[in-house]
Amino acid sequence: MSVIEVKNLCKTFKVKKKEKGLKGSLKSLWKPKYKKIEAVQDISFSVEKGEMIAFIGPNGAGKSTTIKMLTGILYPDSGDISILGFDPKKERKNLAYEIGTVFGQKEQLWTHLTPYDNFKFFGAIYDIPEQAVEKKIEELKGLFELEDFINTPVRNLSLGQRIRCEIVASLIHNPKILFLDEPTIGLDPVVKENIRSLIKRMNKEYKTTVFLTSHDVGDIEKLCKRVVIVNHGKLVLDDSMENLKYHYLNKKIVEAKMKEKVNLEGEDGISILKDKGYNLKIEVDTKKKSVADALKLLNPDNIVDINISNIPLEDIISDIYQGEEK
Repeated sequence: MSVIEVKNLCKTFKVKKKEKGLKGSLKSLWKPKYKKIEAVQDISFSVEKGEMIAFIGPNGAGKSTTIKMLTGILYPDSGDISILGFDPKKERKNLAYEIGTVFGQKEQLWTHLTPYDNFKFFGAIYDIPEQAVEKKIEELKGLFELEDFINTPVRNLSLGQRIRCEIVASLIHNPKILFLDEPTIGLDPVVKENIRSLIKRMNKEYKTTVFLTSHDVGDIEKLCKRVVIVNHGKLVLDDSMENLKYHYLNKKIVEAKMKEKVNLEGEDGISILKDKGYNLKIEVDTKKKSVADALKLLNPDNIVDINISNIPLEDIISDIYQGEEK
């Protein structure tokens, strides 16, 4: 069952053009000129209940504009949106009771209050009975491991602790969909892994649909089974993580330390990334040459140490962006 339906969504902004210097500023006041920016161009997709989807793209691709239209903050110029059966443009207030949002760069918690007091406050905003709020806080406190700091003022918490509390605050009213915008930004690797594990547990325990935007490839790869990529306001790819890797991971990176130097210059299907005598780093296009054949060229008896790895997902996504721009 689809909980998000987007059809032919479009949004254009009219932006004032300004010439350089004071003269240009004065001229733009008296005789302003405008240009149109097509932030979102005919985007269509759907999201199933309980799905964890990554909605990604470079800066200026149209991600934030799309999310703001999905949540009713912005109105589309054309196209249709249905979130849990609600039209965000007409039923934003009703929709707010069914969705939660977490923005990694924007605080929604009152920093002078404790997490517990914040959770009680959000419960009151959503008209949740006090007994039900207490039960929910107790439940989420255990899931997100807040026991040690739930009564500490938010301003005294670490960034990782605050993000956990931000997520809990967005779950107090049992939202069916959670929009996460850069939830692990600024966190160290260990805390990032912790947050990701908690998000996965939340999705498993409550079947909450997660709509994630992130520039962190670790978030995308470890949380989501589906990736939607937008660029220049257009949808350029909508596929499963498994298919994305299958179709784009046709190249392998081979790093070898050898007893004797090997010359692979001009070898079909092999690109030399680094050649430092006895240390060689190559890229093997497996559509043209198998890894086994590449190793034969290196000569197994000549290899002291070797490492074979996939192309990083970050590079794959970067190639998709660049391919769209060409």
